[in-house]
Amino acid sequence: MMNQILYSGVIGLFLTLVGTPLLIKLLARKGYGQYIRDDGPREHASKRGTPTMGGIAFILATIAAYFLSKVITGKPPTYSGLLVLGLMFGMGLVGFLDDYIKIVKRRSLGLRAKAKMAGQLIVGIAFAVLSLMFSDSRGNTPASTKLSFITDFGWSIGPVLFVVWALFMILAMSNGVNLTDGLDGLATGASVLVFGAYTFIGVWQFQESCANAQTLTNPGACYEVRDPLDLAVVASALMGACLGFLWWNTSPAKIFMGDTGSLALGGVLTGLAILSRTELLVAIMGGLFVLITMSVVIQVGSFRLTGKRVFRMAPLQHHFELKGWSEVLVVVRFWIIQGICVIVGLGLFYAGWAADK
Repeated sequence: MMNQILYSGVIGLFLTLVGTPLLIKLLARKGYGQYIRDDGPREHASKRGTPTMGGIAFILATIAAYFLSKVITGKPPTYSGLLVLGLMFGMGLVGFLDDYIKIVKRRSLGLRAKAKMAGQLIVGIAFAVLSLMFSDSRGNTPASTKLSFITDFGWSIGPVLFVVWALFMILAMSNGVNLTDGLDGLATGASVLVFGAYTFIGVWQFQESCANAQTLTNPGACYEVRDPLDLAVVASALMGACLGFLWWNTSPAKIFMGDTGSLALGGVLTGLAILSRTELLVAIMGGLFVLITMSVVIQVGSFRLTGKRVFRMAPLQHHFELKGWSEVLVVVRFWIIQGICVIVGLGLFYAGWAADK
C-alpha cells in the first residue's frame, strides 16, 4: 500500500519536470506574461513579461499523479483524497480567473475583491460541508467538528461553526501563500517542505490508526483519521509536483505560479490539515506563511494607527531586499526558516504521540 506514495511522488515530479517547459512555451506564445508593480524593488522590473499561471502545471500534475498511482496499484480513490484535490482545483480555478483578467486587462488587479472572495467562499463552503459527510465503517467522516492540534481535542463546535472555522483557515492560508509568492522559488520551495511533512504525518497516522487498534502496542495513542494513507498519497504527489516545478521556478524563474498556484497551494495545505486533524499544527509547520502574513498585518496596522511603517516594504521578503540582500539570499534563508518550522511541527506531532504512549 505504501507503493502509492512512492508512485504519486515520482509521477508528480516527472510530469512537472517535463510538462512545465511545454506550458512555458504555450504561455509565452500567447503573451501571458507577469505584470510587475512599479513600486516594488527595482530588480523585479526585469521579470516583467515572464509567463505566469504556472500553477496549472503542478495542479494538473498532482491530480494526474494521484489517479495514476491508483491505476498502477489497483487501489480506489477515497473521499478524503478527492475532497482535498477538489479544494485545490477549486481554489486554483479562482486564482486562474484572477490571473487571466490581469493579463487580458494588463493591470495588477484581476478579479474584483468581492468576486474573488465569493469564489473562495463557494469553494470553501462546498469543501467544508462535504467533508462532514461520507462516514466510514467506524463512523469517521473526512473532517471532524472538533478543533485539533496534533489530534482532536475538546468538544464539538458543531457543523455551522466548523464551516466558519474551515473558511477562515482556507482564506488565511491561501492569502499567506499568495503573499509569500513574491520571489523566485520562495513559495514553491517552502511548500515542498510542508508537503513532505504531511506525507510523513499521513504514513504515521496510518500505521497508528485506531482501525488497527488490535495490532497496536498502545491503542490509546491511535489516530481517528478516516483516510490517512490517501492523504499521504496526495501530499507526496504535491511534494513531487512542486519539486519539479521548482526546477523552472527557481531564480531566475522561467515561469511564475501566479494566483492560480498560490491559492491552490494554500487551499490544499489547509485541506490536508483539516482532514488529518492537525488544524492548529499547520500554523507552526507553515510558519513562514504565517510570518509573512503577519508582516503585512503589522505594516498596515502601524501605518493606519501611527502613520509610520515598521518595514521598508511588506511583505517581509521585500523588506530584506530593500536592505540589500540578494533575492537568492532571501529565498534560501527563508527556506531555512520554513525548514525549522517544519522540524518543530513534526517534533510536536511526535511528542504528542509519545506522551500518550
